[in-house]
Amino acid sequence: MYLLIPSAGMGRRMGSNRNKLLLTLLDKPLIAWTLKAAEASERIHWIGVICQSSDWIDFQEIVANLSLTKPVHFILGGATRQDSVYNGLQSLPSLAERVLIHDGARCLATPELFDRCAEAILHCQGLICAVPVKDTIKVVNPQTHLITHTPDRRQLWAAQTPQGFEVKLLQQCHAEGRRFCWEVSDDATLFEQCQMPVQIVQGEETNLKVTTPVDLALAEFILQQRLAEQFRESPNYFLA
Repeated sequence: MYLLIPSAGMGRRMGSNRNKLLLTLLDKPLIAWTLKAAEASERIHWIGVICQSSDWIDFQEIVANLSLTKPVHFILGGATRQDSVYNGLQSLPSLAERVLIHDGARCLATPELFDRCAEAILHCQGLICAVPVKDTIKVVNPQTHLITHTPDRRQLWAAQTPQGFEVKLLQQCHAEGRRFCWEVSDDATLFEQCQMPVQIVQGEETNLKVTTPVDLALAEFILQQRLAEQFRESPNYFLA
């Protein structure tokens, strides 16, 4: 399975003037934890990191320090996430039929989640991992700040990544997006705009996107708990 990791953004909401994926989480850059999960996945065999040229040296050093066994290719990012994924799709090998796209800032995704999505995309045209919404959601008029609607929570899911697609179909959807100047926040929305079906795969509650300092603190707590559990299960492997 081919994996594209959009990693070209900045950390403005994090209060940083550099790529937030270079910020550290338990002494490793955020992108390192994402790459470690991809490395441990049984299904992923090709990784493309989409980033700005100014970050290439830092990212290449991170990859070298991780001693990954899977090939990592660096792809020039665009002005937006949408542009970056478009560039990534053009850089896939011609024989790639399906692809997973995963935000580098979702650094707590597990290898099992990658594998689950990689298996599911073999049987559908497009998918996203997502989790059911627990909060009651209100639709609010932006001018008056009055509630206009309360949707049924049972029908609401919070979208995550990985998202998976047939490569040719997603390339076509991106081409349509550029043609009509659509601006979307994820690739599933492009699929939906083109009337293509998108299936839900159960995500993970811990698969949060690190966007703010609070998110970073939560990610650190989750990762500490996860590593402690791994140590209890296999201390010799952990120490190695």
